[in-house]
Amino acid sequence: MKMVWALLLLSTFLGTPAVPSRRPSCYKRTLKDHHCHNIPEGAANLRQIDDGLPDHFWEGKGCKTICYCNGNELLCCPKDIFFGPKISFVIPCNSQ
Repeated sequence: MKMVWALLLLSTFLGTPAVPSRRPSCYKRTLKDHHCHNIPEGAANLRQIDDGLPDHFWEGKGCKTICYCNGNELLCCPKDIFFGPKISFVIPCNSQ
């Protein structure tokens, strides 16, 4: 019986990855000299997503990272983490 438990425990450890996943995570950025409502167009590499989503911005040239502005701080996450995979595909992407 001890052998069965040992094999079960060993198989559990062998099936678990020893290295943490490389999935991108969220991070915070401080807006220097700006507030959510006075970010100049194109400043800090941000584009507003949509008028219906105030304080939400795309970061960078693509549409992979979304930032939410709270006061003078941005919380930026990959869109699938921010909204979840079921919602993120309906968020409009203006990559201009």
